[in-house]
Amino acid sequence: MDTPAQDLAHMTRAVELAGRGHGGTSPNPVVGCVVLDAAGRPAGEGFHAHAGGPHAEVAALAQAGERARGGTAYVTLEPCDHTGRTGPCSRALLEAGVARVVIAVTDPNPKAAGGAARLRAHGVRVTTGVLTGAAERVNEEWLTYVRLGRSHVTWKFAATLDGRSAAEDGTSKWITSPEARADVHRLRAASDAIVAGIGTVLADDPHLTARPEPGSGGGRSPLRVVVDPDGRTPPSARVLDDRAPTLVAVADDADTPLKADLLRLPRRDAGLDLAALLRELAAREVVGVFLEGGPTLAGSFVRQGLADRVVAYLAPALLGSGRAALGAAGVGTIGELHRLTFDEISPIGPDVRLIARPVTQPGREQ
Repeated sequence: MDTPAQDLAHMTRAVELAGRGHGGTSPNPVVGCVVLDAAGRPAGEGFHAHAGGPHAEVAALAQAGERARGGTAYVTLEPCDHTGRTGPCSRALLEAGVARVVIAVTDPNPKAAGGAARLRAHGVRVTTGVLTGAAERVNEEWLTYVRLGRSHVTWKFAATLDGRSAAEDGTSKWITSPEARADVHRLRAASDAIVAGIGTVLADDPHLTARPEPGSGGGRSPLRVVVDPDGRTPPSARVLDDRAPTLVAVADDADTPLKADLLRLPRRDAGLDLAALLRELAAREVVGVFLEGGPTLAGSFVRQGLADRVVAYLAPALLGSGRAALGAAGVGTIGELHRLTFDEISPIGPDVRLIARPVTQPGREQ
């Protein structure tokens, strides 16, 4: 049966609202909600803005007030049915007298699921599966975190049109424009952790922070993670300063004098077991990881099937030689290449931002 046009329209708005919560809700999902009155007119809308704050349904119902009675609620994620830092949204909908609830994605978290069943048990008409793809996309970090038990990974790189991220002498500042770099900081700030390899730390001595920094009128402090199998991070490295917390991932057999918060992991492919890293980060409530740094670490993430999204900033420039953006990614022949599909192609100042994700290929399913 085709989905009514009004259901698609109102759920589209709920998905748009959910996106406003990016960067503030972790380790909770982003959720949007639209409430109509009994006559089908918009009465309230809301989104989950920050962890511990009102859920989307509660915010929308507060705006709707008595107009919600006998009306319809459109929610991008199944209303929760448990009491955490806030009460169950299923009961809030029941108390408001909503007659119908339309859900895009059922909740994969067993601790919170059950809202749809409770609503149905109390006579509320429940429709599920409306605009599921779009609702999953806007909430993909959290869904990866819950469904796979690991952090979601966004790999970002900046390059020339011929795919070079640095010149032959190693210089790379700046290939892309100030507008592109500002956009990177926005994405950094929306992540829970920024990950780079020891090669980047030794070559560039980055801070791995997001601007604007806390205390300067906005922003947040994502965890900084250095993938450093042998514990070679210099004690004077800027990534170890007090601007943000830092975790250094080293091999479980590494003999290092480094005084830092160390995470010991098994070795794999001349590096570390990155799936184990992402599971450990998830255990620390790191939902979304922003992967930066050099081609070697990026190649390892791609090779191990752990790059969930790619954000590329391409400058209208050519180098012809120098460092490639991606290192060895486990491809020996053209039939093994890692195919992607584009989500978005946008101009950023004089540059172009491309957002893509892997296409599931035979033999590559996780």
